[in-house]
Amino acid sequence: GRALLILLLSATVSLLGGLIFGYELGIISGALLQLQIDFHLSCFKQEVLVSALLIGALLASLVGGILIDHHGRRRAILVSSLVLLVGSLILTLARSFIGLVIGRMTVGFAISVSSMACCIYVSEMVAAHQRGLLVSLYEAGITVGILLSYALNYIFADVDEGWRYMFGLAIAPTAMQFLSILFLPVNPVKLSSWDSDCQKGLIQLQNTEDRETAKQEPYKEKHYSFLDLFRTRDNMRRRTLVGLGLVLFQQFTGQPNVLGYASKIFHSVGFQSNSSAILASVGLGAIKVVATLIAMAFADKAGRRVLLMAGCVVMAISVATIGLTSCIAPLAMARDCKAAADPNASHSLTQHPLMPVSSQPAVSPILPALGAGKSQAGPGFAATRSLAKAFASTQSREVVPDSSLTQKRVLIGQAKEETVGSTGPPFGGAPWAEHTVLNWITLLSMMAFVSAFSIGFGPMTWLVLSEIYPAGIRGRAFAFCNSFNWAANLLISLSFLDLIDAIGFSGMFLLYGLMGVMAVIFIYLFVPETKGQSLEEIDQQFSRKR
Repeated sequence: GRALLILLLSATVSLLGGLIFGYELGIISGALLQLQIDFHLSCFKQEVLVSALLIGALLASLVGGILIDHHGRRRAILVSSLVLLVGSLILTLARSFIGLVIGRMTVGFAISVSSMACCIYVSEMVAAHQRGLLVSLYEAGITVGILLSYALNYIFADVDEGWRYMFGLAIAPTAMQFLSILFLPVNPVKLSSWDSDCQKGLIQLQNTEDRETAKQEPYKEKHYSFLDLFRTRDNMRRRTLVGLGLVLFQQFTGQPNVLGYASKIFHSVGFQSNSSAILASVGLGAIKVVATLIAMAFADKAGRRVLLMAGCVVMAISVATIGLTSCIAPLAMARDCKAAADPNASHSLTQHPLMPVSSQPAVSPILPALGAGKSQAGPGFAATRSLAKAFASTQSREVVPDSSLTQKRVLIGQAKEETVGSTGPPFGGAPWAEHTVLNWITLLSMMAFVSAFSIGFGPMTWLVLSEIYPAGIRGRAFAFCNSFNWAANLLISLSFLDLIDAIGFSGMFLLYGLMGVMAVIFIYLFVPETKGQSLEEIDQQFSRKR
């Protein structure tokens, strides 16, 4: 009974951790629509507010690893829950722009630490044959959290100061997670009574043979310094290569930007602008949830390597298809942010205040729904990207996807003005109509891309990262890779407009396809299969390889 209880509590912690992460990424999109008016935010301030979460998260990935390794995973989750409660209270009670920025940074810091600690803690708590399922549950939590944030954005869209409720509601799941973790034991790897706990079934080693060997050679935890990540000792350099390769390819296959065009693609198939935004966010979000559930079911059966490779192959094919179809039927694009102060804002399709919602850069509602969990690194991006461009060229450049705004509209319910506003120039009388078949192919490719990401890179990257490092440095190694993940997301978002200028929209998608092919080769050559092995066996397997 105790083992089952621990299993259920571990699952709860994993799911709630992901749910809070996804919720915080998604909620800003709806909140920003109201904040923009209540606080008279300029474009620049909106971008700062959106980037604040990212800055907090980056800081956390620099110091969080030390906290996780030196003070234990469980304590790190407890602390991050408390910090998150503080951040949510600051946001809920905020009276000034500075208060909002501090609140978002605090929240960003907390969800980043929590995301790393949850994955590591759960991977160490459960039996080898359940690890894939339970760590992937975190990613499933993220997708559900994002969908939940859209629903609440919609519900509170017309409520006076509704953003206070949006930010405040994060307190409930955070408190639940805090209580669940109080009942879980301290990290099993740290226990000296390793075998007595195995006997109690706390850590169910797969069978009696394993149990015997565990008793004969108690697993000795070694101590590592951060620099050992780059040395040949215990083959650490190769492990670091695997970790960094996975997080970088996860971003460089274009996942943040591809999603920015989702709303536009729905539109091209004939959905009207407002419904296209809802479909894009909710529809793709739902596809993502289903795909993540499939990944959970197969992570321990098919194995991580198989899911990663299959996902990459499908992603490469689908982005390349979008690239080729967009050569023939080009997609229209829209401009960057306009401040709330602008009197024409309500009619301009492109007003979007940085839909941060897009946890990804490009600015679409869906985004977050689609990003990889942590890979979602960044709502900040939309922001930062525009920061770089805003001054020079906000008005002249028509490049950023507009989905976000369509979404915004929907949330606020101004469907009437929208119809003309948005569908006018970019779509009216365009050659879209002639390319119905191609548009449907593009739409299906987009769906395939989202599903493949959610089955492969989305959950598996974090699962493999939580498995391949020795316990003594797992927290710091995970945090190190995580910081590259947020940085790569930022880079992809920032380079987006320049890339389109340089090689064109279809060229960019074909480039992402090429990255997908390279990712498949990388996984084939370097990423080992870790399903069904205990963390100690994985560690020994790596240490033996040279």
